[in-house]
Amino acid sequence: MARRLKAIGVKGYENGFRLTLMPERLAEPLERRKPTVYFVNSMSDLFHEKVSFDYIRRVFDVMAHAPQHTFQILTKRAERMAEFCRGIDVPANAWLGVSVENRRHGVPRIDILRTIDVRVRFLSVEPLLEDLGAIDLDGIHWVIVGGESGHKARPMRKEWVDSVKQQCDQAEVAFFFKQWGAWGADGQKRSKKANGRTYRGRIFDSMPNVMPASVC
Repeated sequence: MARRLKAIGVKGYENGFRLTLMPERLAEPLERRKPTVYFVNSMSDLFHEKVSFDYIRRVFDVMAHAPQHTFQILTKRAERMAEFCRGIDVPANAWLGVSVENRRHGVPRIDILRTIDVRVRFLSVEPLLEDLGAIDLDGIHWVIVGGESGHKARPMRKEWVDSVKQQCDQAEVAFFFKQWGAWGADGQKRSKKANGRTYRGRIFDSMPNVMPASVC
């Protein structure tokens, strides 16, 4: 996607997928009064090793000064996120999450996320690449599940989703089924749109049961 956006000349993608800081955009949420949900760095990772803590602190300062918005921050670098958060008060409108794609790399991030003092902790189980087994959801408020997209996508099995859903129900954790991706519930590969996001005949789009930070 980054290469495509660069090719058509979209501003901000002059460097393609190479890490690029754009401090001139930091103030944009402050100028928007309508409450908005921002997925921070949807094409990147705020806690990338080449993003300094000083710059990350500037991002968090913007969140603190825009309580009308909700900021969702997802990372695969759980250790670095925990290290940064030990030195600050995380704004109430910042939701912190980790990717949990498999047992080896993803599941250990949950324990690290749990050490962070934050109002909402979430897991992005997308793409779900295998059965995660038993997962500890203590202190977790939201779980998002989805399959992989793209021509090289690996299939997601319904029983893997079932396991996560059952554990969310038992732990009373909000469950959001995002999509099947390139492989449908029937194990057939087709377009992501054709596979849709219906799981067991319905849409699951629960969100954490929290009031907007600006009115708490």
